[in-house]
Amino acid sequence: MSNVEKVLMASQGPEFSQLVQGYWRLGAWNMTAQARLTFLKQHIELGISTVDNAAIYGDSEQLFGEALALDSSVREQIQIVSKFGINGIAPATGEKRVSHYDSSKALILSSTENSLKRLGVEQLDALLVHRPDFLMDVDVVAETFAELKASGKVKHFGVSNFSTSQFELLQSRLDAPLITNQIEINPINFDVLEDGTVDQLQRLCVRPMAWSCLAGGDLFSSDSDQARRLRGTLLELQTELDASSIEQVVFAWVLKHPSNPVALIGSGKIDRVKETIGALDLKMNTEQWYRIWTASKGHGVA
Repeated sequence: MSNVEKVLMASQGPEFSQLVQGYWRLGAWNMTAQARLTFLKQHIELGISTVDNAAIYGDSEQLFGEALALDSSVREQIQIVSKFGINGIAPATGEKRVSHYDSSKALILSSTENSLKRLGVEQLDALLVHRPDFLMDVDVVAETFAELKASGKVKHFGVSNFSTSQFELLQSRLDAPLITNQIEINPINFDVLEDGTVDQLQRLCVRPMAWSCLAGGDLFSSDSDQARRLRGTLLELQTELDASSIEQVVFAWVLKHPSNPVALIGSGKIDRVKETIGALDLKMNTEQWYRIWTASKGHGVA
């Protein structure tokens, strides 16, 4: 099993681990604070030093911060990513609201402050816009980013789920490059492979952060024709590649893309994390990559 290496995300940094531990389901893992810290140290030892969180992920930032407080020296060993912009919880007053996006200066500043407080840290290594806000004023966002950087509260900025035009619009107002676009990449959803998103990132030498690599479990649980075709092909490739699971094959497929994504892991079980790391050792060739593409599409290339 390879140790996970660090890679440069964009021309002016930062360096993230090639695999990223996602903590969005931390509240469902039913771990004590000590168990959370042990898990964190275990994946750091394996080379997975970058952790992903967000303001909207329930109590996950608070739970992560509680674990980190048990050993403050761990902070220097990790890169913390958080996100802002999705408002989905109505206030205690009972005021009627719908879930919405918000990229106002007040929201960015308050969300960042709250994330820092919950995590128990003084600085985020990267702050991402979680979803594109249709009312986003890019000049306001750029001004707020500059303020957060000058105050030392955030080192780098990026986006998540942005289209190519949305990415370019925000980048046009910033002095430093956006360091990533966190996007869904898996063999069921080909949107970012077909709409120019990963082409843009490859042109800019910016690595995507791939989320939902296992399609939220649909690869294994869905009874659709597409999922059944994919499972059959993945099982064939598991044998050919001498992989320990079809999950390994999927991560190898994601990581083979020339945009050089870093891939998020969602499991809170260290054995599953180790299994995912094994994907780095798989030597998938071009024909095998396209066999997965063909199984998903239900037809070959034209």
